[in-house]
Amino acid sequence: MSELRTIARHAGTVLIGQLAVMAFGIADTVIAGRYSPQALAVLSLASSIYISIYVALNGMLQSLLPVWAELRGADRHAEIGRSVRQALYICAGAAMIGCCALWFPDPWLSWTEVPPVLWPEVRAYLRVLTLALIPSLLFRMYSTFNQSLGYPRLVTWLQAGSLLVKVPLSYALTFGVAGFEGLGVVGCAWATLGVNLFMMATGLYLLRTQDIYTPFQLWRRMERPQWPVLRRFLQLGVPAGLSIMVEVTSFTLMALFIARLGAVASASHQIAASLAAVLYMMPLALGIASSARTGYWLGAGQPQRARRAAGLGVALAVGAAITGASLLVLGRHAIASAFTTDAAVAEAAAVWLAWVALYHLADAVQAVCAFLLRCYRITVAPLLIYTALLWGLGLYGGYRLAYTGLPALGWPAQPGVGTFWITSTVALAWVSVLFGWLAWRASAASLRHQPR
Repeated sequence: MSELRTIARHAGTVLIGQLAVMAFGIADTVIAGRYSPQALAVLSLASSIYISIYVALNGMLQSLLPVWAELRGADRHAEIGRSVRQALYICAGAAMIGCCALWFPDPWLSWTEVPPVLWPEVRAYLRVLTLALIPSLLFRMYSTFNQSLGYPRLVTWLQAGSLLVKVPLSYALTFGVAGFEGLGVVGCAWATLGVNLFMMATGLYLLRTQDIYTPFQLWRRMERPQWPVLRRFLQLGVPAGLSIMVEVTSFTLMALFIARLGAVASASHQIAASLAAVLYMMPLALGIASSARTGYWLGAGQPQRARRAAGLGVALAVGAAITGASLLVLGRHAIASAFTTDAAVAEAAAVWLAWVALYHLADAVQAVCAFLLRCYRITVAPLLIYTALLWGLGLYGGYRLAYTGLPALGWPAQPGVGTFWITSTVALAWVSVLFGWLAWRASAASLRHQPR
């Protein structure tokens, strides 16, 4: 099978699973919205807090993908098993941090000035998600392990199949069924816990029974913590996790700054943000697939083929982004109208969707390059770039231009959704340029250091 076909097939399989996971949240939003406006507010607040914590921990574990891909490329199968067992210590530490943050959410609720009337339900929701965090992180390890080996299909089947469990379970636990009164919006959290336990248990069963995992000797006795190994994991994982947190929060915090512009602005921005999140799934899948192949060839001692795999990943992302952006621009009026019956919201959203198309072109390149840089063990520089450009130029710059202007330069305030999309797009374009340059330089350096 050609390299191009291998990456495309891997990415396509991952994409299906990612869309299924995204559908979990969409289903809960629809169910909560049908239950009551307060339930939807509770879900929105609790989900925002949970995602802010989870993405950082998730990113830390996902950064191990190139480590295991390299070991596979080098045919060091038994060492993969030892590495996975050591990673369980990282997973345990991440779970402890995440559980503490979710179980005691009052500082988050106070900082974001959540109305006190919502605190009890938000707190109850997050405490159920605290229980769900542990199986969720373990399943993320299973998912990352499979993707590093080039076996994403089992993960996708599990994610897609779990959607068939999640939707009816969320509905039944929220509204009640067959004499069961229902738990309100907290029922969605209990459904999430149930589905996460199901996916984790199924993943463990597959690891135990499927022959494809036998060479890796996963089920040997746990070794004591090997601090040099754990230190290398953390040096790779902590910056990677923080980078993802900065990336996600720079996007989600836009909504908080835009909220003061009124209902039409918030609603139209939400439509634009939803489309941007859906489009992001493709470069995310390509980043996972191309980094798995790049890491594999680096482990095999073939940096030229690793560089080719990286280049194919970026090229596929650019091609897919151009296609997606073009379709979005051409259909932006119809898409906006499909989301809302309010003419003012639809008209505003159609304008922002044109900016989303440009935003996505930059987003696609940086998303793939971020994964590729981890293959070359470059994680601190991306974190610094993200922080300076996404939080600085994109988020803070948008806030200044929208609400205070730049009096020293004679620029008045320009309050509007477009201001935030413009600054975020410019910031992301610079991120893409810098990440692309770092990836090109790192791959070139690996060629120079190739043994002759």
